[in-house]
Amino acid sequence: MWGLVPLFWPLLKPAGAVEILAHRMVWSLLFVGVALLALRRWGWIPELVRSPRKLGLITLAATVITVNWGLYIWSVNTGHVVEASLGYFINPLVTIALGVLVLKERLRPAQWAAVGVGFSAVLVLAVGYGRPPWISLTLAFSFAVYGLVKKKVNLGGLESLAAETAVQFLPALGYLVWLGTRGTLAFGSHGAGHTALLAATGLVTAIPLVCFGAAAIRVPLSTLGLLQYLAPTFQFLLGVVYFHEEMPPERWAGFSLVWLALTILTWDALRTARKSRAAVAAAVSAARTEPAPAETALTEPAAVETSPATGHTGGEAGAAPVSTPSAQPGR
Repeated sequence: MWGLVPLFWPLLKPAGAVEILAHRMVWSLLFVGVALLALRRWGWIPELVRSPRKLGLITLAATVITVNWGLYIWSVNTGHVVEASLGYFINPLVTIALGVLVLKERLRPAQWAAVGVGFSAVLVLAVGYGRPPWISLTLAFSFAVYGLVKKKVNLGGLESLAAETAVQFLPALGYLVWLGTRGTLAFGSHGAGHTALLAATGLVTAIPLVCFGAAAIRVPLSTLGLLQYLAPTFQFLLGVVYFHEEMPPERWAGFSLVWLALTILTWDALRTARKSRAAVAAAVSAARTEPAPAETALTEPAAVETSPATGHTGGEAGAAPVSTPSAQPGR
């Protein structure tokens, strides 16, 4: 869903990026409010209100996602779709780095290598642009911090989004009212279709964010970072193929390094998953062949005498099948 969003924001012109951002905030709260009402999920509100720490984290999350949303809308509507997609390609690497620095997660050598290659990509792109890729870096760091804060808050996806948009609601509504008093508000001034599209920013915003919020409290940040590069792949293709943005050689070089880093991450994740499955299978096989306590206590002396043939002492006679080929870890 996030990968296709660049097709949506240009439809909202001539509304400016800040007005579109304000509509995102207002309509998102209305959407999640209706959803919570339908599901009757209000029990989390008193607990949140009584926790100053969580309220502070929610305010921080609302702040960084406001920066992320606003910059992304501006980027797409001013012809920087490719650079914006780079931000979300870099984001998994920033997320992994935050997992190490803040949550003290341990990285495997391949993950360190991926982070190093990603850093090299940023340097190459900075040289090519003649400046650091500020759009990409701001999008990457703001969304990585957002993911980290949501993990700390530990609220459900719908509840977390409701709390964040509640923080954003009054400033956003005040800005829209101010535009209306000046006569520069696009909402309602360009036909029913345009008005409906501005209202739909709530759905376009809330649905993928609810999915992300639900994932952020269930999986490690390193895994979350690995999955997030799917969206920028679609964004990049739209920028090059649909919006026809330029891709000079130095930009291709930088993107290639980022893709190399993500390839390393993918390979490492698949390898680790295979090892984990093999270890779990071996542990399950070993557990199934262990004797129950009652069975061990009732073992006949004659059975104990036969155990040397299996290489085990009397108390471990029931574990002999573990040495058979079918129970080895590689099977």
